[in-house]
Order: sequence, then C-alpha cells, then structure tokens
Amino acid sequence: MGVEKMACLVSRTGRQFQRYNKGRRQVVGCIPYRFKLSSDGKISDEVEVLVISSQKGHAMMFPKGGWELDESVEEAASRESLEEAGVLGNVEHQLGKWDFLSKSRGTYYEGLMFPMLVTEQLELWPEQHARQRIWMNVVEAREACRDWWMKEALDVLVARLSSPMIQPKEEKTLSISIETMC
Repeated sequence: MGVEKMACLVSRTGRQFQRYNKGRRQVVGCIPYRFKLSSDGKISDEVEVLVISSQKGHAMMFPKGGWELDESVEEAASRESLEEAGVLGNVEHQLGKWDFLSKSRGTYYEGLMFPMLVTEQLELWPEQHARQRIWMNVVEAREACRDWWMKEALDVLVARLSSPMIQPKEEKTLSISIETMC
C-alpha cells in the first residue's frame, strides 16, 4: 500500500502577517536546482535551475514572496517554491541579502535568497494555472531572469557549487513536508 501525498493547493495571501525590516518588506526566495542526468542515466556535474514566469507572464524569475511572522526564513523559502514552482527539496545556506526597488510598488524591499536542491517536482501545485516553470541551464536562466538581484544570487550559487572548498563547514538544510506548510 503506497503513501499518498496531499498538497495544499491554495497560496497564502494578504500582507497582515508579513515581516518588515526598517520599513522594507522582507521577501524570501529560492533558486531550485538539480544536477542534470546524462544520456546513460548517471548524474552529471551540469546544474539546471528552475525558472518560473511572473503571474502576468511578462517576466521570468525564481520563486519568491513574503516572509511571514509564523515561519522561519527557510520555511518561507520552501513554501514559496512549493506555491509558485511546485517543487520540494532541501533549503541550503543563504546565498545573500539584497535591497531592491519594486518597480510595481515604488518601494524598497529586502530580498533573501536560498538555494534549494530539488528532491521532488509535483504535478499539482497552488499556482500552476498562473505560472509556467522551465528547467534551464545556468547561462539560459541568467539571461532569462528579469531581476538583477536574482542574477547576482544565481552567480553566488554557481560559485558555491563550482568551489566546494568555499562552502560552509556545517550546511544548514531544511526539509519540509507538504503538511507543515498548509
């Protein structure tokens, strides 16, 4: 008898529980990544990252959204990846923090980005009808991504993955089950 997984198919909405730092809304995002399989089925060194469309479909980006008061920063990163891209995985050590201007809102935000080593890609996810998801190599993703700060986060991830000696000694990872995010 198999184990059936249930996913919450509704995204969190509203800003009443959002975190702010010095008046700037804090947003958290992930760069979902995996190692490409070679033609013989072995895992290669080539990295692929998952890019998603904006809700209006005019731009490509990595999953990101508001960090809420009832969750850790890693939980927020994992939740956004589930809601927007339909992937689960291990959230790894933070790539960095960026202050950026939201063009649509005209205000500054604080963005924190994390890598997520994807362990599962879901067929059904909350924003599947509002977004497209596409696996790309790093060069394609950097070109496709709209936001400068996300491109910088991708550069940090690439440097980290290509230089294992630089990685932190204790990599903090977080695996979250679907049930804890609903």
